[in-house]
Amino acid sequence: MLSRKRLLAIPFLLSAFAYNTATAQDETDALRYSATSVNSTARSMGLGGAVGALGADFSSLSVNPAGIGVYRRSEFTFTPSIKINGSNSAYQGTTTSDNASRFNVNNLGVVFTSTAEGKRYERSKWKSVSFGIGFNRIADFNRNYTYGGYQATPQGPNDTNPNRSSGAEVFSIDANKYPNDVFNASSTLAFLGYQSYLLDTFQGSYFPVTFYTTGVNQQRIVSQKGGMNDVAISLGGNYDEKLMLGVTVGIPTIRYKREITYTEKDATNNPNNYFDNFKYTESLFTHGSGINLKLGFIYKPVESFRFGVSFHTPSYFSLKDEQDRTLSTNTENFKTVLGALNTNPNTEVKGDKNLFDYNYISPWRTIVSAAGIFGKFGFISADYEYVDYASAQYSFDLNYSDYQAATNKAIKAAYKGASNLRVGLEGRIEHFSLRIGFNYMGSPYKNTNINGQQTSVSGGVGFRFDNMFFDLGMVHSLTEAQEQPYALNYAATTVNVPTAVTKYTLNNIALTFGVKF
Repeated sequence: MLSRKRLLAIPFLLSAFAYNTATAQDETDALRYSATSVNSTARSMGLGGAVGALGADFSSLSVNPAGIGVYRRSEFTFTPSIKINGSNSAYQGTTTSDNASRFNVNNLGVVFTSTAEGKRYERSKWKSVSFGIGFNRIADFNRNYTYGGYQATPQGPNDTNPNRSSGAEVFSIDANKYPNDVFNASSTLAFLGYQSYLLDTFQGSYFPVTFYTTGVNQQRIVSQKGGMNDVAISLGGNYDEKLMLGVTVGIPTIRYKREITYTEKDATNNPNNYFDNFKYTESLFTHGSGINLKLGFIYKPVESFRFGVSFHTPSYFSLKDEQDRTLSTNTENFKTVLGALNTNPNTEVKGDKNLFDYNYISPWRTIVSAAGIFGKFGFISADYEYVDYASAQYSFDLNYSDYQAATNKAIKAAYKGASNLRVGLEGRIEHFSLRIGFNYMGSPYKNTNINGQQTSVSGGVGFRFDNMFFDLGMVHSLTEAQEQPYALNYAATTVNVPTAVTKYTLNNIALTFGVKF
């Protein structure tokens, strides 16, 4: 048994959020708040989100604000939706499935339109002017997934086999980097690992007691909730039935809640190797709002064709993270060997709540759109969007300038600009419309080995009458993601942490109710 000395914990209040306590504000979080998805009104969903050159739909205020210039009457819309998520994960030869369902409101908005009539129509070049206010849901974070399997562990602190690893090493790495934290910083991984008896000492360094077993069964469970809504305040008009112009002041709001449970259990069932299991739980709540500007135009050279261009400035967010951590362990007879007063093998340590305020700047984006109109019988529409994911960046307090520089450097190293394509087709017979759509989101990753693209197919129907309308839309999305359950940042040692591959499906069903007045 390797020696270990326990010292009395020294009470200490943290006055700031230390680097080694953070698990958010990294390149993964930056990508989450940079990408948008097919949501908003049921009509836009059925068309795959290809509304940039169409207009007269509230979703266009968040895509190409010139779409507000197509309105001829004032309109109110409301869109509730239900999202059914499924996941299938493969990790270390084991496959695990998970699912979740959530109810959301995708859209709520009103557009007030003033249309020139009679002699005023003949005299004025401005045929209509509209003002709109409301919100569109532009990103959805609801997702559950689970994966797990067997992993061989290092056999002692000097084992350098790169194919052996344990998630418990995350705590020992933090303890070796910040040794004072094991006694007095209760929000750090070092403190949690040491105070829960998950760490032992050898020659002045820390290592996890999982090294006393030959292997562990790992499991990671993640539950994510929330989304991003774009509060749109728009103004636009129709100039001479040829040119539609619009501007939107966007106020995007973010609410993101993540619950993580990571466990490792001794695969040998040996009751005398100082380790039975540990469970790490983490709760992260991110919330805040930002501001951006969207400018756009739609030009109609002939009745059967129109094209548009819009530009979105970066969104400047002010965000706040609230994080809670708990580590529970069962270290069998380890406490008895150490001579601890409390020899109960079960220990639970709760960290202090971490609070962190910071700023985030999302990427800029440009959208080029075109639509062919088949008279009263329908249309085909397409949007091409370019997003420079590498341009996203964080802004922290001056005390964290080094961390800010490192994180922004990681964003530029991981991501690149990506092209997205949306195509929609609508056919009409009197009051009835049938829609189909396709959406492709290009991979934001520089690493071509990462399968980061996403495809969606959609469809819908619509019923339109003189003063009201109903639309039903559904989007079926497929995407794949790769994830490692933990990161081991050793300075000079290469460790092959296993990778989980998760395939996600999302079925988003929405119903829009609209009234014209």
